[in-house]
Amino acid sequence: MAHVAEWKKKEVQELQDLIKSHEVVGIANLADIPARQLQKMRQTLRDSALIRMSKKTLISLALENAGKEMENIESLSEHMEGQPALIFTDMNPFKLFKILEDSKTPAPAKPGAIAPADIVVPKGDTGFAPGPILGELQQIGIPAKIDKGKIVVSNDHTVVKEGEEIPPKVAGILTRLDIQPLEVGIDLRAAYENQTVYTADILTIDEEKTLSDIQRAFSQAFNLSVNVVIYTRETMPAIIQNAASKSFNLAYNASILTSKTADLLLAKAYAQMLALAAAAAEVNGDAVDDELRDKLSARASTPAPAEEEPEEEEEEEEEEEEEEDAAAGLGALFG
Repeated sequence: MAHVAEWKKKEVQELQDLIKSHEVVGIANLADIPARQLQKMRQTLRDSALIRMSKKTLISLALENAGKEMENIESLSEHMEGQPALIFTDMNPFKLFKILEDSKTPAPAKPGAIAPADIVVPKGDTGFAPGPILGELQQIGIPAKIDKGKIVVSNDHTVVKEGEEIPPKVAGILTRLDIQPLEVGIDLRAAYENQTVYTADILTIDEEKTLSDIQRAFSQAFNLSVNVVIYTRETMPAIIQNAASKSFNLAYNASILTSKTADLLLAKAYAQMLALAAAAAEVNGDAVDDELRDKLSARASTPAPAEEEPEEEEEEEEEEEEEEDAAAGLGALFG
């Protein structure tokens, strides 16, 4: 850089020092951002990030020099677009990306701009009285007509598909209809952290889907841990409850008297005794005494109780409720 202007050398050195002194370095596109909005964004990030604009060649050179000590940092140069700027921060790159995306505001369509998504003119009243604009709408394919003294759009109509350029006539109509399909804000193209470059498509996270995936994974891990008896703080209550339920069922079915099974086993024995007495009475009415006959009569006149759900099913339902509560608790951490 012997024949390079001194201010350029100083600029490269300053950028290089900033790159080395921050954990995260982002490359952004500041093209078409109003100065007022950019200034507001700088103030928002003042305590957590620094935005530094410079020439592409100087940014590339600073990244190349920093690459001698920071592996893969120079690959950020591949993501320079429009009016490039470096963003220096110690915050998580995903958090930085979300802050920048949330700060973007709607903007009118510009001729030649690329549609970030399908641009749709919705059906309904346009607010315009009959006039030349009707022909202009129809000319670009919008199904417009006059209804009750107003120009209305009959059906939703896509005027520009995602990724296509916005034609001048379409841009003019969208502006008149007060449809703002573009966004203005700092466009973070990529971010470097720990030798890894994260591009915008990776940094874009669907928070609801991510939270749902984490909750589902937690629930599946919980079920697996309980079923294979892996002891953790979360699974211990369910494992103990499951073991208690199985031991109770075993004791009951094997007629083992305990403080928990005694009442049920006595009730079971009593019911079996009455069933045997009833069978004997059918064969020989004199086979049972008056006391047993009275008990059989009383049972016959008593409505049969509603069938109770098997205890195992009850325990499974309780376990499912515990899992749902656990997942809900995990969700609260991300709420």
